[in-house]
Amino acid sequence: MFTKNRKVDRFLTFQLPMTLMLVWTVFPIYWTLNTAFKPEGDIIRTPVQYFPSSITTDNFVNAWTDVGFDTYFGNSFLVAVSTVIFTVLMSILAGYALGRYEFKGKRAFMLLLLMTQFIPRSMLIIPLFIIFSNLGLISNPLSLILIYSAVQVPFNAILMSGFIANIPKELEEAASIDGATRMQTLSKVILPLLIPGIVATSVNIFVYAWNEFLLALMLTNNQGKFTLPVGLSFMMGEFNVNYGALAAGSIIALIPSIILFSIAQKHLVNGMGGAVKG
Repeated sequence: MFTKNRKVDRFLTFQLPMTLMLVWTVFPIYWTLNTAFKPEGDIIRTPVQYFPSSITTDNFVNAWTDVGFDTYFGNSFLVAVSTVIFTVLMSILAGYALGRYEFKGKRAFMLLLLMTQFIPRSMLIIPLFIIFSNLGLISNPLSLILIYSAVQVPFNAILMSGFIANIPKELEEAASIDGATRMQTLSKVILPLLIPGIVATSVNIFVYAWNEFLLALMLTNNQGKFTLPVGLSFMMGEFNVNYGALAAGSIIALIPSIILFSIAQKHLVNGMGGAVKG
């Protein structure tokens, strides 16, 4: 009796939720992948084909060469990598200050940093557009790099302070006794121990900059400067949608994030664990 109840409980509380979550998460990706490899005629054919009758790579060639995805990919890569470098440097310095120094109003200051994350991006569009228009930076990747960094530094600085709080202060005191300055201690003692935290924050920043759409759309009006999300949106016309190229472009856009998570998986888990402890 109890054995049967335990099996039902396990099915309802473990197997069923995990199966639903897996299907809910994976099916849209499968559907996009399925569409990307279908010939154009099969994509709109009814009844719907859940498996391609024949496989083609024409959609990927079309998206990359004819639609301009190579340009969008290069723009997104430039913006995302530059944002990661700038934001990580700023987050390390700010995180060190928050993690090692005590000052009046520190808790309120950190709360204020966190509150900036709840400001809707749509509120920033008009003032940012006016500012960057006056600076002549509309359709310039520098505008996106500056905005993305400003948005990401507060949260990642707090995240980095958690990593730094887990590093024993005795190591810094020993370096200080040997005559090292604060900057020398930071670069030669703290940074090597911060690798998991740097990887975790870098992945978080890269994924945000790679996928951000609203600000990129408003600050870019030159097609040659479109990032991937903006380029994808312009592939959906009012009367015609190239579903094959759109699906292929979505898969291309997904590849860097998958590679990044595959490489950084171990450091990502360790890094997030360190931040929680801090």
